[in-house]
This record gives sequence, C-alpha cells and structure tokens, in this order.
Amino acid sequence: MKAFTVHTGLAMPLDRANVDTDFIIPKQFLKSIKRSGFGVNLFDEHRYLDKGEPDADNSKRPVNQEFVLNQPRYQGASVLLARDNFGCGSSREHAPWALDDYGFRVIIAPSFADIFFNNCFKNGILPIVLDKDTVDQLFKEVEAQEGYQLTVDLPAQTINKPDGSTIAFEVDGFRKHCLLNGLDDIGLTLEDADAIAAFETQWRDKSPWYFPAQQ
Repeated sequence: MKAFTVHTGLAMPLDRANVDTDFIIPKQFLKSIKRSGFGVNLFDEHRYLDKGEPDADNSKRPVNQEFVLNQPRYQGASVLLARDNFGCGSSREHAPWALDDYGFRVIIAPSFADIFFNNCFKNGILPIVLDKDTVDQLFKEVEAQEGYQLTVDLPAQTINKPDGSTIAFEVDGFRKHCLLNGLDDIGLTLEDADAIAAFETQWRDKSPWYFPAQQ
C-alpha cells in the first residue's frame, strides 16, 4: 500500500449526496481482485453516454462532457470533495480501488458510510470528515477558482488552502500510523513476522504430533 504523508492536488467537487458504491464502480466491472485497472470505469454510468461492458474499449466510448470528472478544468484531480454519506450501499472494496486507480488520494465529505470509510484507509486513501458548513465553503471556492489545489498534511492533520488558511481535521491514531507507513492488514501482520516465526518454531518443538513428518 502507498504511504500517505503530505499530498498537494487539484480538488474536484462531486455535488451529490448518498453516492453509493455502485455509482462509484458499477457491478459489471467487479470481475477482478487485482486492485488495478478499475480507474477507467470510475463513475462509469455518469462518465459515459453508453452502457459499459467489462471488455469495452473505453477510448472509443462516447463521453458525457457535462459530468464533472470529464470537465477539462478538473483533469488530473486527486482530491475529491463530496457530500453526505459518501460510499454507501454494498461493501465492495472495488470502490476505493477504482478511486485510487484513477488517482484520488483524498476524499473530503461531511460523512461517509462506515465500511467504505474503513476500506479507504486500507487502500491508501485518506477520507476526511469535516462539518457541513466547511465542506459547503470548499465547494464554493473550488467552483469559483479554476486550478484550486489543496495541500493535505497528515502528520499535522491540516488542510492548507490556496489563500494560506488552514483547516484542522481529526483522524484515528492507529489509522494514521498505518497510512503514514503504508501498512494494510498484510503489512501490519508482516511487522510481527519474526514473532510469528518464533511462535511456530516453539509450537513445533512442544507439540511435534501436530506436525507429521513430511513424506
């Protein structure tokens, strides 16, 4: 998993509440567990004008120019502004995979669905909860200023705005540690690899009958 320390990126506003995981990555694209290759189908049903198929050549599909992700001013965005209850619906981990594969590293919203929120941390994305008034103000500023960028400093737990002002945010200490060090569940387990190996050796010595000799 990619570590997260300080990230500066173009902000993109998705002005819609209750964005569910099927909106983020439709069900027909959930045929792989490789964690990559999903970015081209992020927000697929709104990004394109036709119905996408898993093996379609996306470069040849008609694009919905009105959808925010396709607007020229937001190309290359890596900070997503969202509304209440982002990531609701089914618990598919493909949703943060698609966001990460596209290039989003930060999502800012007044609230998130719990499972999606947890999955973001496990996949290198920082979800930030801010109060509704602060999110509303960020939406206004992003829409008013083309090229609007935010710098998100995880160690300091601050968001630095273009005008020099900062917004503080809260993050669980354990999740912060994992993001700063690029640790997903497997990475956390491997931190104790020596202790696990020592336990296995001790267990073999004390209870050899559990471990029949290899033929």
